[in-house]
Amino acid sequence: MSTKNINLRPVHSGKVRDIFDAGEGRLLMIASDRISAFDVVMDEPVPEKGRVLTAMSAYWFETLADVLPSHLISTDVADFPPEAQANGVAGRTMLCHRAEMLPIECIVRGYLSGSAWKEYKSQGTMHGQALPEGLRESDKLPEPVFTPSTKAESGHDENISYDQAVELVGSDLAEQARDASLELYGRASEAAAKKGIIIADTKFEMGLVDGTLVVADEVLTPDSSRFWPVDGWEPGATPPSYDKQPVRDYLSTLDWDKQYPPPPLPDEVVEASAARYVSAYEIITGRSFADWPGSS
Repeated sequence: MSTKNINLRPVHSGKVRDIFDAGEGRLLMIASDRISAFDVVMDEPVPEKGRVLTAMSAYWFETLADVLPSHLISTDVADFPPEAQANGVAGRTMLCHRAEMLPIECIVRGYLSGSAWKEYKSQGTMHGQALPEGLRESDKLPEPVFTPSTKAESGHDENISYDQAVELVGSDLAEQARDASLELYGRASEAAAKKGIIIADTKFEMGLVDGTLVVADEVLTPDSSRFWPVDGWEPGATPPSYDKQPVRDYLSTLDWDKQYPPPPLPDEVVEASAARYVSAYEIITGRSFADWPGSS
């Protein structure tokens, strides 16, 4: 969708979200259908992706509210400022409290995958901490681990130790963020497993609203988490995932330097990714995506 008809002051435009000042200490966050891979935004949008991210975040914000409150005020267009009640915003937009964001990303890993697997394979460690010998790719870790990171000026994540997180946000906030992240992950993982999905790892963004720690941005979506089907998980291999894996797989077959501009994506790759996003939402929530606002 176009945000040209949103008559609010723009605050930020990221790879996926466009954020506007909604006044009175509030922000309007609109999730687009843009998709990125290898830190490059593709030219082709993935239909309904923004609505899936919003719907799933709203579900988890509500489900896990007793663990940690969120920045979400409403996803109902009727609650938005009149200047933001434009066609196309329904279902992909959140009205939120403006939070003072922590300068760390709160990552929890329950399985050995991605960059953690690469580090373990070469050094026997994860995030600099020693792990038992003999672990395989996608193995379940002895217990979930909090592995914070921060953003480099170039925009790439940088792993940091817990002690470094303490230096950035203070011991009290670091402890709150760590404990909340582990509890959020534990609760969500248990619930998702009952639906046949493994949450291998996830990333939480947290901030302060009136001095209270909240979870913000998006939560436990296919963009911020690694979702695997339980029946497709086998240690020693990379399980299929409910996200943009079809895009990454296709791009990996090309002679592309992973710099802008991106190569065009075939329709079937875009459609396969769209189907995975919707499937993740419906399996985890037990709801029909057609019932979420904004359906045509």
